[in-house]
Amino acid sequence: MAVNLSLSTLGTLPAEVGRPGYGRAALSPGIVHFGVGNFHRAHMAWYLDRLMDEGRDRDWAILGAGVMAGDRRMRDALEPQDWLSTVVTQSAARSEARVVGPMIGFLPVGEPDAIHEALTHPGIRIVSLTVTEGGYFVDAETGLFDATHPLIAADAGAPHAPRTVFGHMLRALAARRAAGVPAFTVLSCDNVPHNGDVTRAALAGLAGLFDQDLAAWLRAEVACPNGMVDRIAPATGARERRILREEFGVEDAWPVFCEDFAQWVLEDRFPAGRPALERVGVTFVEDVTPFETMKIRILNGGHAVIAYPSGLMDIEFVHEAMAHPLVAGFLDRVEREEILPVVPPVPGTDLEAYLAKIVERFSNPKIGDTARRLCFDGSNRQPKFIVPTVADRLAGGGGVEGLALASALWCRYCAGTTDGGRKIAPNDPAWDALKLRAAEARRDPLAWLAMREVYGVVADAAPFREAFARHLAALWRDGTEAVLRGYLRAP
Repeated sequence: MAVNLSLSTLGTLPAEVGRPGYGRAALSPGIVHFGVGNFHRAHMAWYLDRLMDEGRDRDWAILGAGVMAGDRRMRDALEPQDWLSTVVTQSAARSEARVVGPMIGFLPVGEPDAIHEALTHPGIRIVSLTVTEGGYFVDAETGLFDATHPLIAADAGAPHAPRTVFGHMLRALAARRAAGVPAFTVLSCDNVPHNGDVTRAALAGLAGLFDQDLAAWLRAEVACPNGMVDRIAPATGARERRILREEFGVEDAWPVFCEDFAQWVLEDRFPAGRPALERVGVTFVEDVTPFETMKIRILNGGHAVIAYPSGLMDIEFVHEAMAHPLVAGFLDRVEREEILPVVPPVPGTDLEAYLAKIVERFSNPKIGDTARRLCFDGSNRQPKFIVPTVADRLAGGGGVEGLALASALWCRYCAGTTDGGRKIAPNDPAWDALKLRAAEARRDPLAWLAMREVYGVVADAAPFREAFARHLAALWRDGTEAVLRGYLRAP
């Protein structure tokens, strides 16, 4: 019989399940986190749990917060178990379960006054967020803050009744400024290039719509350090709950399964203080850019390379894709010939070893990561993870055959059917528009490249444009397997 997770049952959990070595009464909040999802609990909360287990920094506990419907579902799942989460780390050889406890509360979702009270408390010195790549109100075409978004316009018109994460933070920062309370540090934990700069642009951009003085103060006084985050933590489903129940004897409404690898690199700009996370493996640097570029291009770019051929060939899991010689061969060749050569040097890092570790991580059969997850939101991910590498290759006179094929595979996927004829369920916020454009691109490949918000000027480069059109025509004519086989045979 599995044990229902809660504070009162911690002592009755099976011996092999790890648990906090600190009591909840010893903790006080120092962080409010918006977007309590799987990644947050497998990353920030996991690091803090290890730190608190050393007997340190127990005034840095987390209060969850959110403004989306998914945040409400997570709150409802975690409340009966006293905000505890089971994190299951998995290597290819073994799995380990540990209950993590740094989160000591979860604010009522979307209730402005409750969120405001927490954010204005002097004890809160960091406000962090995981709101996904698409949650920063960036205009896809310009790459700048989108001041015209309806939610942003609503917050600008009613700053005391915010509906966005940035509106909530601005309301609190203005109140702290007026009361003489130091500003909290705003820490993005999303997989977004220069995530701190993007966060600052959203905050200052919103503030500038209704209070230029506040916007100027924010730019001068509020720290938004950039950071690189990395850990694969797939969505939780019935499979994960069953494994936790049957193999570890724990009943958890929303457990987190993740790989045994974790990396966090942060710029050390926390004027209001921070936990001593360097003690548990976090790397603090002056400039995170080299680490960020490495990860986004090699890992996230690698995900984009394997995602769409896997989806088109009806491969469900990422480790199954890595066991397919054509997919694995495609990844290896694109990484070595086109991606690695334009990744700048990274302090203390061997890029070949980094790539080898990524291949090992992608191949881990325990994770259960899906090709569909990797395929999601290509309209936001391609311009961040693939197109910059294409631009650098073109600028240096290098070839882009593999990257052009990766982009053609995305276009073919967005047509909405696999090579075997199976219908692909919508898998992008802009799915309907992408599907129409993919159908048009079957007749005229340049219709796809006309998405300037994705491709920018690389669409005008003949080597990329011609390779994309050739590959897309071949995918429709011959299918994914044949095209990959031909690519791998080519000199």
